[in-house]
Amino acid sequence: MNMKLSVIIVNYNVAQLLRSCLLSLQKYIQEIDYEVIVIDNASTDNSWTDLIPEFPGVHFISSEINGGFSKANNRAIQAAKGEYILLLNPDTEFEGFYMKELLDFADSQPAFGCLGVRMHDVEGNFLPESKRSVPDMFNSFEKLFTNFKKNNSKSYYRNDIEENAVAEIEVMTGAFLLAKKDVYEKIGGLDEAYFMYGEDIDLCYTFLRNGYKNFYYGKVSILHHKGESTIKNEVYLKRFYGAMQIFIDKYYKESKPVQYSFLKAGLKLRYQIEKIKLK
Repeated sequence: MNMKLSVIIVNYNVAQLLRSCLLSLQKYIQEIDYEVIVIDNASTDNSWTDLIPEFPGVHFISSEINGGFSKANNRAIQAAKGEYILLLNPDTEFEGFYMKELLDFADSQPAFGCLGVRMHDVEGNFLPESKRSVPDMFNSFEKLFTNFKKNNSKSYYRNDIEENAVAEIEVMTGAFLLAKKDVYEKIGGLDEAYFMYGEDIDLCYTFLRNGYKNFYYGKVSILHHKGESTIKNEVYLKRFYGAMQIFIDKYYKESKPVQYSFLKAGLKLRYQIEKIKLK
């Protein structure tokens, strides 16, 4: 029997959350042949190794260096045997027996790129990054400088699409991203120029640019302990805004110079505002 799915998890200093994540997979992934690959990104906290005897079926890989999220995922995917790969954050938990439903849906789409699901936090609040647009001049301005929500498809968070809908979208999050392994490899996988943040937007955009379709599957949900492993400090800001800079350099500098200079100035300004807030 061919293996259907490889779940890929990058761990960094969140052993307890990773344990909950692995338990939820054990409980809820049924009826399909799957494997789980956990790659530890040189955690400073070694407690993740305690999980190795507890989860004998999981393939653990230890990385000597922390080369970032993209690099770790790409390395783990080389070892994956599944027809599909699921990039999954260690701070997420499955909440139902829906993996087969998602794979059946993916199988039914002729030009399947990738798929994301509805995410909510511990309080049950919907996380808007579950469904997004590709950043452009207009929605980036809205995201960077305003808090109001417009209900149109150009808005950065696709507020025109219901939370529970199943719809074609441009961008979902790397916290839960389902794709076909061969297609992922064909388009080049995650761009390793990104250390953390932005690589999921880039990947989704790359699927679209290669003629594939991306989907939001809001009928099912996962819990996302958002940002548990993220400390909002200057390192975070540099990485976050640096990632957006990589994205606009890659897609706008040559082809849309006016949008590029506008976005560049906007990012710079927002970065300075956030830096002042930290002090």
